[in-house]
Amino acid sequence: MIQSNAESFLHVEKWKADFPSLVASFSTKNGGVSMGPYQSLNCGLHVNDHRADVVTNRTLLGTDCDAPITKWVMADQVHGDTIKYVTSDDVGKGSTHYEDALAKTDGLWTTEKNVFLSLCYADCVPIYYMDPVSNFAGVAHAGWKGTVKDIAGSMIRVAENAGVDSTNLQVAIGPSIGPCCYLVDDYVINKVNDSLIKEVPNVYHKLEEGQYRLDLKMVNYQLLLQAGLNEKQIITSSYCTSCEEQLFFSHRRDQGVTGRMVAVIGWKE
Repeated sequence: MIQSNAESFLHVEKWKADFPSLVASFSTKNGGVSMGPYQSLNCGLHVNDHRADVVTNRTLLGTDCDAPITKWVMADQVHGDTIKYVTSDDVGKGSTHYEDALAKTDGLWTTEKNVFLSLCYADCVPIYYMDPVSNFAGVAHAGWKGTVKDIAGSMIRVAENAGVDSTNLQVAIGPSIGPCCYLVDDYVINKVNDSLIKEVPNVYHKLEEGQYRLDLKMVNYQLLLQAGLNEKQIITSSYCTSCEEQLFFSHRRDQGVTGRMVAVIGWKE
């Protein structure tokens, strides 16, 4: 993903050029009104920031990326693998009040236009899905728990079950914490190994007994291939949310007291 003209978000350059009616944005931490540890474009309503400031931030972002928050659908994310279908009947849910977000959901999809799927992140992996033929749009939130439950591959299967030809799907893996900054233990690595059909190099690197550098983006990339996509269908961001302190909030870097970025995807009329 690359920086847009607006400081508030990044976009997938190839998608923007090829599909001008598609919004596929990932917010930065810049261009908003929040203060303190949430400065400035915090888009999370659940992190003890002032609700009015978050709504203002989301409104500013929605204007910048041409996806008004009145058309957003948001979820109460729980690091699971539940994926829900949404329609125009759901727009506005969770966009200004956390209480009416879709419960216990970490993946959203639709085939309707002017429905913008929106999930929050602060190190976890945002995965964007789109098909220009069927107007399928999807987004997944993949922390390590959602990753090893294969939410990445589950979205592919959901699309196929909905009649989408998976050879038309294109996927973008957005900014997340990189292996440079993400240390995990044997428990997590064993779950990662269980999720993969075969051993894959470069997914993690052992530092010492019981400590590893994990590449969450690479695990999800491999799970997408495992679900039947080919390499040409997947774009992967090189950004590490922990390293890029001027661009992103990071739960791990900021020791849990921080804001949230938001992924937004949907087709405009």
